[in-house]
Amino acid sequence: QVQLVESGGGSVQPGGSLRLSCAASGDTVSRYNCIIWFREAPGKEREVVARHRSMTGSTWYAGSVQGRFTVSIDITKNIVYLQMNSLKTEDTAMYYCAAGRYTCAYDSLGHGTQVTISS
Repeated sequence: QVQLVESGGGSVQPGGSLRLSCAASGDTVSRYNCIIWFREAPGKEREVVARHRSMTGSTWYAGSVQGRFTVSIDITKNIVYLQMNSLKTEDTAMYYCAAGRYTCAYDSLGHGTQVTISS
């Protein structure tokens, strides 16, 4: 079972960018059909921001991040990235990556990385 560790979070001003990394070990992340990025903010429901399907190579994005966030995978490094541009204060949250071998009912979950957007 793959182990996932997120990094790259931090504090930036609105309009800034961050790139989150989800480093996988113990297995090859590209073997997992569904790779998910989601976020949790205090007082808000968990929000899935992106779901990547390895079999088709397609990625679904939530409307709240469409056009601003991009998922990519570096197979050689076994890392999944979430590039976040034009960040807004409402993007402030703990961000997690997860992976499901066959479905998006994920098998593995990271510990999260905090993203704070403030002026």
